[in-house]
Amino acid sequence: MASYSSRDDKPEIADRDAKEKKSDKKKKEGENDEDDEGGFIDRVKDFIHDIGEKIEGAIGFGKPTADVSAIHIPSITLEKAEIVVDVLIKNPNPVPIPLIDINYLIESDGRKLVSGLIPDAGTIHAHGEETVKVPVHLVYDDIKNTYDDIKPGSIIPYRFKVDLIVDVPVLGRLTLPLEKTGEIPIPYKPDVDVEKIKFQAFSFEETVAVLHVKLENMNDFDLGLNALDYEIWLSEVNIGGAQLSQSANLAKKGVTFIELPITFRPKDFGSALWDMIRGKGTGYTIKGNINVDTPFGAMKLPIVKEGGTTRLKKNKEDGGDDDDEDED
Repeated sequence: MASYSSRDDKPEIADRDAKEKKSDKKKKEGENDEDDEGGFIDRVKDFIHDIGEKIEGAIGFGKPTADVSAIHIPSITLEKAEIVVDVLIKNPNPVPIPLIDINYLIESDGRKLVSGLIPDAGTIHAHGEETVKVPVHLVYDDIKNTYDDIKPGSIIPYRFKVDLIVDVPVLGRLTLPLEKTGEIPIPYKPDVDVEKIKFQAFSFEETVAVLHVKLENMNDFDLGLNALDYEIWLSEVNIGGAQLSQSANLAKKGVTFIELPITFRPKDFGSALWDMIRGKGTGYTIKGNINVDTPFGAMKLPIVKEGGTTRLKKNKEDGGDDDDEDED
């Protein structure tokens, strides 16, 4: 019996040893699996952290900024005003951003004067800035036909509104609203009248004379005259014209007198010449343009008078004016 028991005990010891070894092996394998799993999770966490930092960094730059840096009026005529608005846009992001649309509106006292849309307006470089020009045309007839109280010669206030729509990575589409106020003129042509024509040197072949011209500025702003061109007709005969550089200030709502030299041939007038010499009223037409400076920029305004009446006058030998002489 004893020998049987002894043989019986050895398998039990061997089984326990095998089980313990197997258990230890599983533990070691489990520990290795845990280590591998823990390393993978740590790597994922690090990756997510890095991405998070990059996203936070991108968001931290903030949205682009914009400002109306200047408003120019390169051209003003009696028909329209051309306005160019400079908008400075700064992009703090590390990537270029597209300027998708520009919506603009010009209003006066809450009333729309003009509006428009400029699509696909360009790209703002990464960490850069761009000046985007917004061209606007104000057609005066449209304004005057819409609002009866806006009169030629007046100055009206305006408010320029613009929405810049940009597309920023991470942040998506953003709208940058801007406003700027100012004043714009509705110009009116000066009234012109040739009050008299005074002879400086008279002969039938060639006469040198001076046109005494009255200019009335009908606008609510001064005009700084610096040049003009004109043609004149007497009794339907074109006696010529000239281009002159002449300085004068045409005060707002005021009258200014200027003198313009002219040379013509009296014999071209035929029998109408004798009526002129006798001092009878002579019909005339004058057409031309004046170049002026204004608080809003340079303008070229027409001067026109048709169906006017003037008189030819002679200088006295002593150089005095003969305006008070009776002429038969």
